[in-house]
Amino acid sequence: MLELLRQPWPWYISGAAIAFIMVLLLFFGKSFGVSANLRTMCTIAGAGKKVKFFDFDWRTQKWNLLFLFGSVLGGLVASTILQNEEPLRLSAATIEDLKSLGIAFDGGLNPSQLFTADVLTSPKGILVLLIGGVLVGFGARYAGGCTSGHAISGLSNMQLPSLIAVIGFFIGGLVMTHLLLPLIF
Repeated sequence: MLELLRQPWPWYISGAAIAFIMVLLLFFGKSFGVSANLRTMCTIAGAGKKVKFFDFDWRTQKWNLLFLFGSVLGGLVASTILQNEEPLRLSAATIEDLKSLGIAFDGGLNPSQLFTADVLTSPKGILVLLIGGVLVGFGARYAGGCTSGHAISGLSNMQLPSLIAVIGFFIGGLVMTHLLLPLIF
């Protein structure tokens, strides 16, 4: 069974699983989103005493906190117990694009050049993480949700603001990939 779980699965398995979860959430009247958990955690920490946005009954979001915990736990299990020893099969064009940015592809899911503890010792690495974190946090709040909330939950509920947000996410991703990333690296 462990060997079956370690193999790469076809994309349509994930699509069917996401669709199943969305049907369950719609059935129970819930709305999916990872960034909403930040608001819940701030509320638990007492931010509602100072800012009205955080003044709500966080217990109604326990299910979403459980989902977030399961996502982190699932990622930990996948990266440790279910880790596949085969190198990632990445297209030659992507490897060349990474090389042109000065990023070496080492066969892993995340380039070790960018995702190791060494990044935290360089001023550039700390600055990139800090600015990126602020931009992601601000963007998620300004857009009224994150990519997962809008693209999965909002679009399945046919919400026009989610469609606009997803189009903005794609445009932002293209600008980052083709204009800003080459400047950073």
